[in-house]
Amino acid sequence: MTKNTVETLIGAMVLIVAAGFLFFVGQQTGISGQSAQYPITARFQSVEGVVIGSDVRMAGVKVGSVTGLTLDRETFLAEATMAIASDIKIPDDSSATVASEGLLGGAFVELSPGGSEFMLASGDEITDTQGAVSLLNLLVRYATGSVVK
Repeated sequence: MTKNTVETLIGAMVLIVAAGFLFFVGQQTGISGQSAQYPITARFQSVEGVVIGSDVRMAGVKVGSVTGLTLDRETFLAEATMAIASDIKIPDDSSATVASEGLLGGAFVELSPGGSEFMLASGDEITDTQGAVSLLNLLVRYATGSVVK
């Protein structure tokens, strides 16, 4: 092989790897061509660790992502807006919990389906929520012997 042929093959391999990386990033961040989604909201006492783009999971399977986080200035609760895949129907009595992937892992929103025959529609709100538990606060309370209230 000539020097030009080798350089061309290496260049082609670099382009293939770069395209694969971009495809992977697109899949992980949700910016690739996904199916239609519908928005729902939930209000939490704390969304510590959740960021825009965090997973929304049901039974450990990703069904959507967090698309917005705001503070309700009247109730001082964190309002999370989530985009859910349109083929996933969520009962209207479902609950949402801020969960962690582990001690050093990121946070995500876990949906637990209810038993209602009525499903959430676009723009509806999940009212049964549980916010994030701060590991640091738990350790301080344990170390000082404080009673958890």
